[in-house]
Amino acid sequence: MKKEIIQADPLFSLREFTAARIAIGRVGTSIPLNESLEFKLAHAHARDAVYSTLDIDGLFNSLKVFNTPVLHLNSKAVSRHNYLKRPDLGRQLNEESAEQLKGSTTGADIAIIIADGLSATAVNENAFSLLEILIPMFLSAKLKLAPLCLVEQGRVAIGDDIGFALNAKFSIVLIGERPGLSSADSMGAYLTYNPQPGLTDESRNCISNIRPQGLSSKQGADKIFYLLVEAFKRKLSGVMLKDNEGLLGY
Repeated sequence: MKKEIIQADPLFSLREFTAARIAIGRVGTSIPLNESLEFKLAHAHARDAVYSTLDIDGLFNSLKVFNTPVLHLNSKAVSRHNYLKRPDLGRQLNEESAEQLKGSTTGADIAIIIADGLSATAVNENAFSLLEILIPMFLSAKLKLAPLCLVEQGRVAIGDDIGFALNAKFSIVLIGERPGLSSADSMGAYLTYNPQPGLTDESRNCISNIRPQGLSSKQGADKIFYLLVEAFKRKLSGVMLKDNEGLLGY
């Protein structure tokens, strides 16, 4: 078999700074075979992430360390296929879960919702490492936590219904983001002051790409805590709440 002769890209040295597919070179008018195979593998990982499921048992066991009740909830989407076809159903709790929350109203400061989103893999791998830094910060600040909520087939806006039902002042939704071709494990955090049904995206702040190769758990926790303090001070969140802390240090 004839060996590939790869013509290197002059920007190849920049690859050490990013996982993005840049400066991959070429063979004739095509991309190198290895790069083509790597792309197909990444695409497969992304598809797997979309169809991954929450590790409910593993998360329950991990979250026990916080000595806070953990609730297992579901959206109105009855299957993964239904969830992907009907985004609206993923934003609403099913009747059983809504009924379950009626007995859990606490008037807490913070409701933490952990949802699968478009990559349960991201949540399975990153949620606990973030919370083991973040929750002690909340407790040190004398903030009261509502029961932790694990939500299957959930989207971001489901946190509004949950936070409202728990009578919480602030909600944090940890959710798997739409997987990219180099980041199938990326988790996002969506922060909302005074959560209630009917809110739209401008009411939320988002911290994206929380994962080992992106924003570390420590950096994510620090940023969430900063925005929460500012939200409580100003009594708002979303586009009116600016991050004035400065650029994150890497």
